[in-house]
Amino acid sequence: MALFDAYVMVDWSASAVPNTGADSIWIGECRREKGRLAARDPANPPTREEAVRALAATLRESVEAGRRTLVGFDFAFGYPAGFARRLSPDRPDWQGVWTYLAAHIADGADNANNRFQVAAEINRRLFKRPFPFWGRPRPGRREKAAPAGIAASRRAEYGRPDTLPERRNAERRAPGTHPVWKLSYPGAVGSQSLVGIPRLQGLRMHPGLRGHVLVWPFETGLRSLERPEPGALVLAEIWPSLFPVGQRAGEVRDSAQVRTLAERFAELDGRGKLADLFAGDPALLRDARTKSAIEREEGWILGVTGLQLRAPRPAQAPKARGARRRATSAHPALAYERDPDAIIERSFAIIRAEADLSRFPGAMERVALRLIHASGMTDIAGDLAWSEGAAEAGAAALASGGAIFADVAMVAHGIVAPHLPASNAVICTLHDPRTAGHARELATTRTAAAVDLWDERLAGALVAIGNAPTALFRLLERVREGATRPALVLGFPVGFVGALEAKEALIASGLPHIALRGRRGGSGMAAAAVNALARLASARPHSP
Repeated sequence: MALFDAYVMVDWSASAVPNTGADSIWIGECRREKGRLAARDPANPPTREEAVRALAATLRESVEAGRRTLVGFDFAFGYPAGFARRLSPDRPDWQGVWTYLAAHIADGADNANNRFQVAAEINRRLFKRPFPFWGRPRPGRREKAAPAGIAASRRAEYGRPDTLPERRNAERRAPGTHPVWKLSYPGAVGSQSLVGIPRLQGLRMHPGLRGHVLVWPFETGLRSLERPEPGALVLAEIWPSLFPVGQRAGEVRDSAQVRTLAERFAELDGRGKLADLFAGDPALLRDARTKSAIEREEGWILGVTGLQLRAPRPAQAPKARGARRRATSAHPALAYERDPDAIIERSFAIIRAEADLSRFPGAMERVALRLIHASGMTDIAGDLAWSEGAAEAGAAALASGGAIFADVAMVAHGIVAPHLPASNAVICTLHDPRTAGHARELATTRTAAAVDLWDERLAGALVAIGNAPTALFRLLERVREGATRPALVLGFPVGFVGALEAKEALIASGLPHIALRGRRGGSGMAAAAVNALARLASARPHSP
């Protein structure tokens, strides 16, 4: 018998203004009616106030009808072990944290909220510096300037005996998730938790729901769940990327994710596979201290477990008669992932599992992720070097319309033009009619001579070197001779002669830079760096 009769999944948002569509609140629901599953089209309320009002009405109806309901929210319900004790010494557990945030977060009916101010005050109270919360958004239509108590990038202090862990146990076991301290930039979940937890506290205390709400795993324990009482509402933390998403034509991805989660949890429940997911990762049960920390203050993500989660394979529609391609016993169809979004999500999850990205601050983490993805080499993470604020400077230069100079055509061809935020010019002068003669005059390579044709447009530009060490050396010479300094230099020349030395010279030059130390590099990596910066500049709502 299934644990639940209804499954409500919520993709939350910390937007400071009313918002619909991508990157806003979506609520998906699937009910078990007369032995069959019935899914409703996801709702898209523009504010948290409206979302909670609609949720409360739906859940109150479930309580009155005696429906057992699983309610999932895609933000962290707790913080890494030790935070509760520092924030709320009198109640050092999840309830102390929830009570504190409910008392201090102001979240208006128009989505205006003070989450950055509250985070800055917590930083000041706990550590007297911008730690552990970090991530300053750019001031704009959706956000005002963050207070000075919030650092722009991650500080390398996590995990010391006198500080706090960077990640909860759940994030350590779920590659692709982000730490709850991260308040801004793609993938950030920290802001959602700050404005989300007080709303959950409000649902717990709601007159029509009070006494029916159980928060997993804090109030249920980290164990296989037994069938709740009629009318019970079990709140659980969810992860939208847990299952491959079947996105319909024209459907917003966030909408597809909540719909998929509701349907998949319902299917697992119907097959008797959902109850054990409430025990978390079986490995946790062997460590009493870890299990206690999760149950008291950290929380867990439903479905992050050592068990394999597989939805039932849908029935195959019969192929049309006369189909030109059909699998036969002699030529069976090859089994491989075909969903492009699933490929990207899985790739990034593998990278995060295999590469140590903890040293990269803010936007630089996204650039590193893209470089690893483009090269297939997770170990380059340790060889990447960058100047302070390099990624932000590069994104700002592109957003302002700066040109992009490439040493070779392969770099230029690898840049995805539709992603450029200002239809930026991509310039490669290697095959300019003047280059060959100039190279003979200088007695140097054509790639080096081509750099001399860049002088007039270097101001505010990006330079992407993916092939020729001599081009990078020549650029450094031209700057020393008085040429305009570019906004950012991407140093990825590859080879055995001069590549390592050219990149070390760039790193020592004082120019804003992102570079890969050693012999490795290449045109693909240089282009990937430009594409990553273009995504940052465009604030594209894709996974990292």
